Amino acid sequence: MIVSVHFADLGARSVRGVLRERPQPGDVPGLRHAQTLLTGAVAAGPPKLRPGRAALLAAWEDDAALDRFLAESPLARRLAGGWQVRLQPVRVTGSWRSMPIEAEPGAALDEEDEPVAVLTLGQLRLRRALPFLRANSRAAGRAAADPALVASVALARPPRFVGTFSIWRSVSAMRHYAYGSARPEHTEVVREHQEQPFHHEAAFIRCRPYGSRGLLEGRDPLAAPAPPRHAPRTGP
Repeated sequence: MIVSVHFADLGARSVRGVLRERPQPGDVPGLRHAQTLLTGAVAAGPPKLRPGRAALLAAWEDDAALDRFLAESPLARRLAGGWQVRLQPVRVTGSWRSMPIEAEPGAALDEEDEPVAVLTLGQLRLRRALPFLRANSRAAGRAAADPALVASVALARPPRFVGTFSIWRSVSAMRHYAYGSARPEHTEVVREHQEQPFHHEAAFIRCRPYGSRGLLEGRDPLAAPAPPRHAPRTGP
């Protein structure tokens, strides 16, 4: 299985239209899950919504299924002027029932200098929303200031879905942010969630980005790091 993430700057009115669209697995061959989302900035402080940018997060049986969607879907054509990336899940922590993702055997990122993409997904407990926002602000501010962070986008679908998408220059740099003792903000958020969960369900998905098209913020984020060297096995 592969994952695709799509971003496009459409204007606030068009984003509302995209949010009403949600491809269904029964209607799109090879689609396992899809969600259209609002976007914002990964930064310290209150959530910073970007009302004119839409996102699509989807999971597919293989590249051929995604290729058919891109060629045939009106939604894909609406998003075609933005940026899209293909991801191979290599490590999954937690679970996401509506998008059951499993890392392929032998798919681990073995090279510390290889770029890595990270998806975080959460189904928010509304009574824990304020503690989550306070904790997330600390970790997001630290991530946004990290020079190894190549690109980042906050994802949301009110009232409960919250998530992030990020690309890091290397696996070692991402680990240093997430687990390094000199930068404890992320570790503290994880500890707080373990003690009193912010979410009904949550997943942390580490991925190998292996193909991209278009521009985000005027550039292809994967053109900055060394290009990915591996593509996933697809098909039977």
